[in-house]
Amino acid sequence: MSVLEFYLWDFVGVGGFVALWTGYTYFAEHSQAGSGNLIGGMAERRKEWMRAMLKRDNRMVDIQVINALLRSGRFFASTAILIVAGLLAVLGAAEKAVALIMDLPFTVSTSHEVWEAKVLFMILVFIYAFFKFVWSMRQLNYCSVLVGAAPAASDLPEDFEKIGDSIATLASLAAKHSNRGIRAYYFGLAALGWFVHPWVLLGAAIWVVMVLYRREYLSRTMRLVQGVSL
Repeated sequence: MSVLEFYLWDFVGVGGFVALWTGYTYFAEHSQAGSGNLIGGMAERRKEWMRAMLKRDNRMVDIQVINALLRSGRFFASTAILIVAGLLAVLGAAEKAVALIMDLPFTVSTSHEVWEAKVLFMILVFIYAFFKFVWSMRQLNYCSVLVGAAPAASDLPEDFEKIGDSIATLASLAAKHSNRGIRAYYFGLAALGWFVHPWVLLGAAIWVVMVLYRREYLSRTMRLVQGVSL
């Protein structure tokens, strides 16, 4: 045993979990593969959206779309707080929770300290999600201000596309942080596997990466966003 009675496979499971999460985030957002997925396709559509918005006199529909995105972010942020509060409450019932977990088949024996570390790990995951959604919401607020401050359709300069592209870039930044928050939800659910066994944690993380890759690179939604005919 080592610190907090963690076994070697606990460190392997958590290390693999973090590596898969950070590795997929880099692959989807920063590598060359990031331009050919759902994220890259939506970034291009936002540029088209904002360029079209500048040509409209009435931009209330555009503001309503941004408000709809804000409502979605508020829902996930408030839910993350509720999950964190629930996990903190579970820490107060450690003995009953450990006894319940030990009754599950294939569950490895654990001490209260290790079990509390697992709960704290999940709390950190959803705190991360909360901060990502809140920052995304703030960026969308800034985006709505830029839409309101955009010049009228009759007064557009010759390089008006640059104005639209800058607003679209801010909207894409908000979407990037929102996507990171949603990924935290996916991986937060995978983290439940650690309560059963570290290998279940690692297997759940691999499954999450496969699901995310399928949806962001191979799904019908991705092809539609990219403008590929079906």
